[in-house]
Amino acid sequence: MQTQTANQATPSRSTPSTSGAAEILPITTRFELGDEITPEQHAFLDHYGFIIFSQVAKADEVQRIAQELNEIEAKWLAEGRREVYGIPIFRGKGAEGQPFLQRLPFTSCFSEYLHGFLRDPRFEPVRRMIGEHTHIGDHEMDGLVANRNLNVPGSAYPRLGWHTDGLRDLFYLRMPKRMLNVGLHLDRVQREDGGLRVIPGSHKQGPLGFLFRKVYFLSHGEDPHEVAIETQPGDLTLHDGRTWHRVEQSPHSGLRSLRRTLYFPYLTEQFPTKNDDSKTPLYHYLGRALRAGKRVTARIKR
Repeated sequence: MQTQTANQATPSRSTPSTSGAAEILPITTRFELGDEITPEQHAFLDHYGFIIFSQVAKADEVQRIAQELNEIEAKWLAEGRREVYGIPIFRGKGAEGQPFLQRLPFTSCFSEYLHGFLRDPRFEPVRRMIGEHTHIGDHEMDGLVANRNLNVPGSAYPRLGWHTDGLRDLFYLRMPKRMLNVGLHLDRVQREDGGLRVIPGSHKQGPLGFLFRKVYFLSHGEDPHEVAIETQPGDLTLHDGRTWHRVEQSPHSGLRSLRRTLYFPYLTEQFPTKNDDSKTPLYHYLGRALRAGKRVTARIKR
């Protein structure tokens, strides 16, 4: 089956249709974020497991966010940081072979601008949709995470295998609950550029599908039901944490392959706050082992 894309020439929608939430709009629909989440937007997210809001951040804000991340990177490299509050930093090589940080946790704790941006009133409808008591966990879990996928020799993060975000609930000794991941995208990414893939409706699967539909993080192959999420700079995406998704490696190399995304730390319950004395969670040790194994395999193949 041909993979579909999620930003074909379907008009953006910001107001409820006359038929209300009973109408499920086409999977290619892009929405505008207004003062509240409409019934049809709720229905779309519940049905497919993801939703796209067009260009919620403006061009100058996207540029400033990228600048803030570069400054945080420079500071952490100068300090020789390998982790932040117990959470590992993914360190690889950049387009020119220089050290390049590819997953940066807790970024809003190191930038006043990002700390304030998270709290901008335009995001209130999203926060309320997740839950009236949802709070911003700057110092909880992994905080405001910045992912920077780059396809160059020595990259630590050119792609990401199939997974659900709900898996880590098991490492906190609890059953996976409904959660929504909120991502702000800084780059234009079309299907042919790689990027985010999701399996629509997979958030409604049972426990066996949740655990065994794919081999977590090691499976990278195309699924016949997957959808490519195409983004413009400033787009905001939400996906249910139980939805199977992956990041396809870009066929391009160098800066053309760069894909940068911020994931908001919206939390519906309190987690222990992190600091420099916090220990690394078990699932990150497993992640380190997987990445080390991939590096060894890559060297053997050379």
